Amino acid sequence: MTDGAVVESARGQTRARIIRVAADLLAQGGRQAVTTRSVAAGAGVQAPTIYRLFGDKDGLLDAVAEHGFQSYLDEKVIRPTGVDPVDDLRAGWDLHIGFGLANPALYALMYGDPRPPAASPANAQAFRVLRAHVRRVAEVGRLRVGEEHAVNLVHASGCGTVLTLLAMPEEHRDPALSELAREAVIAAITTDAPTLQAPGPVGAAAALRAVVDETENLTVAERGVLKEWLDRITAG
Repeated sequence: MTDGAVVESARGQTRARIIRVAADLLAQGGRQAVTTRSVAAGAGVQAPTIYRLFGDKDGLLDAVAEHGFQSYLDEKVIRPTGVDPVDDLRAGWDLHIGFGLANPALYALMYGDPRPPAASPANAQAFRVLRAHVRRVAEVGRLRVGEEHAVNLVHASGCGTVLTLLAMPEEHRDPALSELAREAVIAAITTDAPTLQAPGPVGAAAALRAVVDETENLTVAERGVLKEWLDRITAG
């Protein structure tokens, strides 16, 4: 191993140790417990090391959120897709709710601040998982609204459900609330049968929009125009 590789390996180990310490502090005491001083003491490093590796405290918190959510994805969410993509969407909802209730401080870190998904690597990854679920529903012609509308509705409803449940004393949480919210959202965005079997342009547009990038006999520019038209149709 070259000297450069040794340095890089040591840097990676230090970074991982800092993230683990910060994650433990977050779980135990919430966001306010994750101070530069407490993390540096727990990880056995000087404060400048944290700034050098993460830029600032927000960079460290983003790394903690990404690590925590990625660990959850590796253990729970990445699973073989089922026959029914709507059932997979239900399962994804349940996993999201379970993740939030099991990791309240981490969830608040990811979703408590109204930031665009791209501003947080963990949030961006969560959106990619959700978009994949919605895309499969669209591909089989069972989406009654545009993909972006569906993604945003599921996301908003799921986050609202988790934050509402977290605000309740644990012993007073209504276990039926998540299921009722989930089924209301699914009823709003999906159909019982493929929309291609029913009249109306929206379902057909949503299904075509889901697979338009697979069309090889159109140029990139033509696909872009077609996407714009299809988005306008599904937007109503």
